[in-house]
Amino acid sequence: MPPITRPVRRIGALGAVIVCAAAGSLAVAHVTASSSADTAVTVAETACGAPPARLAAGPVRFQVTDDSRDFVNVYVIAAAGDDVYAEIQSLAPHSTLPLSTDLGAGAYALRCVFSNGKIGTSDAISVTGTADAPVPGYVPLPDLDMQPAVAAYSKWIGGQLPGLLAASRTLDADVARGDLAAARGDWLVAHLDYTRLGAAYNAFGDFDGEIDGMASGLPDGVHDKSWTGLLAIEYGLWHGESTAGLRTLTQGLVGSVDGLIKDFPSEEVDPGDLPLRTHEILENALQFQLTGISDYGSGTTLATTYASTQGTAKLLDILASLIQPRDPALLATARTQIAAFQADLLADRTASGSWIPVGSLSVAQHQRVDADLGQLLETLAEVPNLLYPRTSA
Repeated sequence: MPPITRPVRRIGALGAVIVCAAAGSLAVAHVTASSSADTAVTVAETACGAPPARLAAGPVRFQVTDDSRDFVNVYVIAAAGDDVYAEIQSLAPHSTLPLSTDLGAGAYALRCVFSNGKIGTSDAISVTGTADAPVPGYVPLPDLDMQPAVAAYSKWIGGQLPGLLAASRTLDADVARGDLAAARGDWLVAHLDYTRLGAAYNAFGDFDGEIDGMASGLPDGVHDKSWTGLLAIEYGLWHGESTAGLRTLTQGLVGSVDGLIKDFPSEEVDPGDLPLRTHEILENALQFQLTGISDYGSGTTLATTYASTQGTAKLLDILASLIQPRDPALLATARTQIAAFQADLLADRTASGSWIPVGSLSVAQHQRVDADLGQLLETLAEVPNLLYPRTSA
């Protein structure tokens, strides 16, 4: 895994920001070029560096070198308390990376957490003066603190899956008796039920591809015989597929959902996945639903996007007790923005209440939806960094 530096919150004011995924977690890298103003710090298992005893408030930048044989996470922490103000994740042996932040007046220290389990803390750093934009520290999140949220999420998913199975069986029954008009309506019910589960980026492994995989990447595209699931059924329902062909797909859907129900209790949810998913669900919607890429004929990707907002809101509810003490404003802002975005989507329906295909939106409608979703995604992007596991920080 490449080394990652991660300044804490309000990183946009600190310089270039790179967003990347590493080890299943969203990492925010803030890498700056070395300058004469940098303070060189060498960390080892015997000492977590020797930073200056005194610094002026404002921008602070260390060039940290790992002089040990192990990877190390290096944090700027409050000398008295648990707050974290900046960090480097997985600094490799004999490597150097910058550690940058903005500090207000107070007492701070460096903390080193080595991959072999050893932990060290430097002498205190006294920071005096005033800073224009000091980074607000927050309490690090130990891995174990995420377990109640994981349990709540798993319980919620387990409670939703029977409804998805029932909707899939209803769809299959429609096709079995040749009522394709009913099947089109019941297809949407099943698809929205699945979307609300927040299955972004293959959250359910192979079952996600079986249940809701797109045709892109398949050798024969929409005509590929291996294509299965809700989107294949959508294509068939809106492109004249025979009842027999559709029945094969709907029976396969029922089997896949039943398989997911049986498999899910044995699945281990990575605690780091939940904060990531709060952002990924709607990022997925932006990439595939609001572009129309995932529309295979029904014209209902706005409805699917709305269901994605519901899945995101549920995840925020599950994580609320962890978000609130670390950033009281973030949860309220995200919920307000979700409600505004949902109102945009609900406004984009016909007088009869049916959904307008995303390709038929006016320029003004599309701009409003895109702008509000962009703002919401910017807010949600803070959650993975806020709840990144920082055991022993």
